[in-house]
Amino acid sequence: MESLKKVTVETTIQAPVEKVWEYWVEPTHIKKWNAASDDWHTPIAENDLRVGGEFRSRMEAKDGSFGFDFGGIYDEVKVHEVIAYTLGDGRKVTITFKGHDNFTKVIETFDAETENPIEMQQQGWQAILDNFKKYAEQTTR
Repeated sequence: MESLKKVTVETTIQAPVEKVWEYWVEPTHIKKWNAASDDWHTPIAENDLRVGGEFRSRMEAKDGSFGFDFGGIYDEVKVHEVIAYTLGDGRKVTITFKGHDNFTKVIETFDAETENPIEMQQQGWQAILDNFKKYAEQTTR
């Protein structure tokens, strides 16, 4: 199998790592930020956050024209530090959380898939991460 190109997206969120982590992993929050644009949403999110645990979310266009399931199995979970998982198609994803005072840097690295241009994949994942940043900074517990 050819080696897949790794793509990295990142952002710095003005919030402590405990809040960022909670908003990243809790299904009630995932449903509110997990979209690349306002015309998409995530009506279903399930998360068993432990090594060997599964997660699944359903992303859909709000007009019902298109949708897909996104899911995988956790390979590593270090609370407030790292989440790593393998997607259903075998690609690997690692998310690193670096908290410092009231800021948290989130770095997401994923194996690119081969169907779409790398730039398009990077823009899509970055758009979702930017949406997460906005949600985490604007939402109070």
